[in-house]
Amino acid sequence: MTRISGSTRKQQGITLFGLIVILAVLGCIGVLIAKVTPTTIEYFSIKKAIASARTAGTTVQEIQNAFNKQAEVGYIDAISGKDLEITKNGDDIQISFAYQKKIPLVGPVSLLIDYAGSTAKS
Repeated sequence: MTRISGSTRKQQGITLFGLIVILAVLGCIGVLIAKVTPTTIEYFSIKKAIASARTAGTTVQEIQNAFNKQAEVGYIDAISGKDLEITKNGDDIQISFAYQKKIPLVGPVSLLIDYAGSTAKS
């Protein structure tokens, strides 16, 4: 009887269970990113729309109407022109906004994101 001597190196690699756990974690992160990304895009669209509305009008009503037109074109549903806080300091017009977005995840679990922005230069 001949004995075949093999290598005694320790095996390395990932187990099937480890692979499943890693894929599950990556899947959860992917779903979270997929649900948060549209709200983030909408937030930046709102910031762009208020910057445009600021230059489009001089009265509160004109600014609100300009924002509402931009909101229709940019598919902005989170806020409207009435939700904008418009302040005038002489000739300087500042527009700010704040809103919350609730994103349902699984069952009773949801993610709440607070968005706020302004045309004020920091």
